Amino acid sequence: MNLRTYLPVWAHEWIELIVPGLQIVGILLVAWLLQYLLRRLVTRLGLRYQLPSDLVSPARNMLRYLIYAAAFLLVMERLGVSATVLWTGFTGFVTVAAVAFFAAWSVLSNLFCAVLIFSTRPFRLGDVVELIDSGDKPGIKGRVVEIQLVYTTLEDVTPEHAGALLQVPNALFFQKSLRRWRTDPGTLSL
Repeated sequence: MNLRTYLPVWAHEWIELIVPGLQIVGILLVAWLLQYLLRRLVTRLGLRYQLPSDLVSPARNMLRYLIYAAAFLLVMERLGVSATVLWTGFTGFVTVAAVAFFAAWSVLSNLFCAVLIFSTRPFRLGDVVELIDSGDKPGIKGRVVEIQLVYTTLEDVTPEHAGALLQVPNALFFQKSLRRWRTDPGTLSL
């Protein structure tokens, strides 16, 4: 069957655009219809078997996203983009984003903990603090000399390392038990 015989002469030049366009419209209509039917089916199954809405709603959303993702891949294929290239690009982007997020997580955690230190004031400059690892062994102990966004600097007060500076990530102050000895605010020179 030759499609050109059924189209007017002016449309012969546009046939390379009309056919993929109609296929794309068909893919989108089938995807919409399929997600609509599956959404209704999942809703009815949830009602029939008295499933909690916390289970039914995510199932409907997951089906919808899977169907639309498949439809997107089919549409891109009709436009001439290889699904393999799209998948490779997508997985590469997700991998780089995951590595970047993981790398930045500790810095972001320390920044957030700095905000908590400034707002909740678990210790102040001049206080002696000790991070307790467990009940039977001592932890990091020192006088707070500086609080920065990523770490807090302690001056070691133990006899063998007296005066050494310790830079402790701010997140540690919220992950471990903290013992503190307050200093008199009048004796501090800031």
